[in-house]
Amino acid sequence: MKDITYAAPKTLADATAYLNDKGDRARILAGGTDIIVQVREGRRDIDALVDIKHINEVNELTCDAKGLTIGAAVPCCLIYENQAIAKAYSGLIDAVSLIGGIQIQSRASLGGNLCNASPAADGIPVLIALEGVCDIAGPKGTRSVPVEQFCIAPGKTVLGRGEFLVRFRFPPPKKQAGAAYLRFIPRNEMDIAVVGAGVSVQLDARAKCTAARIALAAVAPTPLLVAEAGAALVGTALDGPALAKAATLAQAAAKPISDMRGNADYRRHLVGVLVKRALAVAIERAKS
Repeated sequence: MKDITYAAPKTLADATAYLNDKGDRARILAGGTDIIVQVREGRRDIDALVDIKHINEVNELTCDAKGLTIGAAVPCCLIYENQAIAKAYSGLIDAVSLIGGIQIQSRASLGGNLCNASPAADGIPVLIALEGVCDIAGPKGTRSVPVEQFCIAPGKTVLGRGEFLVRFRFPPPKKQAGAAYLRFIPRNEMDIAVVGAGVSVQLDARAKCTAARIALAAVAPTPLLVAEAGAALVGTALDGPALAKAATLAQAAAKPISDMRGNADYRRHLVGVLVKRALAVAIERAKS
């Protein structure tokens, strides 16, 4: 590994100024579980690492009546160990508890998981299903982008020169709402998803669906929101035929490739299976 400059700014302004000066030759360091490996293996050629962990805003973690805020540098373990989050956002816990092993989870962050922009990232589908919004800081101030619009290609995001992810914001959970994330992997842990499915549902007093969101991983160049699949559930009793229709629409939207983990047809089949299973979990959580 070549010599790399290390910077540890303490404010958003200082961080954006440094990033703007260095351009593509600098990368953010939060948990470091992706970027350190990429640099060491020669997959990233950079001159500087910008450690953002000393900036207050990226370490924020609050869950109250106004909703949930998660700073970009908050490690996964602090999220799933938070009882308020576990109770109100159980679908999120499904995802963060699957990102690597215990050691990785003590360092890795949801912010890093999103900014790495892997199509197979476990953290992203449920962020989309829960209507997450990204707050981004840059030389011209801050802006907000829905999570489903953040990744634009494998390994690429909407971040411009001098910009970095500060936090996620989620609306407060409503009564009779539920979410879930499921994935299929060849091994029991610490592997990349062949397919992942993150879903959320909202029920009314008669257990009819009033809103739903379905997002997929590992079946397109970016994590994929399948709006038509969620819309198909609205107004239904979320019975077998309704779930089957949503699963079919999700399969139709998927654009999987064939690789060493599975061929395209296999992945498309798994989309249908996982969407129905994840919806069943989310529905049960909403009713309980």
